[in-house]
Amino acid sequence: MAHPKTNIKGRGAQRNVHNRFLAEEHEVLDDFLNYCELEGEEADKNKTRYIEVFPKTIVNKVTSPDVGMMYSMNPYQGCEHGCIYCYARNSHEYWGYSAGLDFERRILVKKDAPKLLEQKIKHKNWKAYPIVMSGNTDCYQPAEKKFEITRKCLEIFHKYRHPVGIITKNALIQRDLDILKELAKDRLIAVNVSVTSLSEETRRVLEPRTATIKRRLQTIQKLSENGIPVNAMLAPIIPSINSHEILPLAKTVADHGASSMAFTVVRLNGAIGKIFTDWIRKKMPDRADKVLHQIQQCHNGTLNDSRYGIRNRGEGKIAEQIHHLMALAKKKYFSGKERAQLNVDLHDQYKEGQLRLF
Repeated sequence: MAHPKTNIKGRGAQRNVHNRFLAEEHEVLDDFLNYCELEGEEADKNKTRYIEVFPKTIVNKVTSPDVGMMYSMNPYQGCEHGCIYCYARNSHEYWGYSAGLDFERRILVKKDAPKLLEQKIKHKNWKAYPIVMSGNTDCYQPAEKKFEITRKCLEIFHKYRHPVGIITKNALIQRDLDILKELAKDRLIAVNVSVTSLSEETRRVLEPRTATIKRRLQTIQKLSENGIPVNAMLAPIIPSINSHEILPLAKTVADHGASSMAFTVVRLNGAIGKIFTDWIRKKMPDRADKVLHQIQQCHNGTLNDSRYGIRNRGEGKIAEQIHHLMALAKKKYFSGKERAQLNVDLHDQYKEGQLRLF
């Protein structure tokens, strides 16, 4: 394990990294924190800051052809879960922050999201298509317990009979079971629950502020028992960290009611390469070189491959082994099961009915 002086407890990233959108000579300083550092005092207590932002729109068109969604929305930017591998870290740089610790400790809150969502889906030119909440960051991260923006958005989806998908690794989603059940009656909801390991020790270092594995499995079971389709996201698969768990992971999520499963092979794009490398040398020094080399073997000798269709699948022998195991797992535990298809017709019928009232 890391030396106490270098280990920031309760966080994934162990440092901030340079923001690529800022000039090298440009430095952002907080006068108070800088003063305390010069005086040898500890100013940063590792607390999370919530910062309200005011976007003009909330529904985003997804142009990447290999992510399985066309539209997404994110009530929050940044994520306190602190998953070290998270591709969304890079997006924090667009807001002027670091993809490292800033991503976990400075959470941007979009309180106007429900209003902006309603404006979008009631517009006369909008054609219903599933909108995925958490296309970038988890809509049920700890901030949701305080602000309840996700719940308010689900109320909008239900009001307008509009299909919605959710990606989460937080058991807080169970709080909204009442709305989810109503959406499920009309095939308007599908939930993707991320489960990356069956080991709590692995979960704690890989995803430090997420729900426990036990709670995630219980969430899959609870949702499934209430008629809400659940796709288990076994993602990302990281060689020599969770790659040996593929078959037991698939069996366990199937036993708890998941109707389908999906996966990706880890890739460390943008600033995440530096953040992950720093993290693994501190958290898993005994296997750091092995893991990094095996990730490189999946991406043509680098930690990241940005080619569409290949970047999330990987190449080479290690990636092939992962794919073979996943194919076996699907055949063994998900044979005859299909991923839920959402109802895109009901919203248009609802709009037509509302227009006839005028």
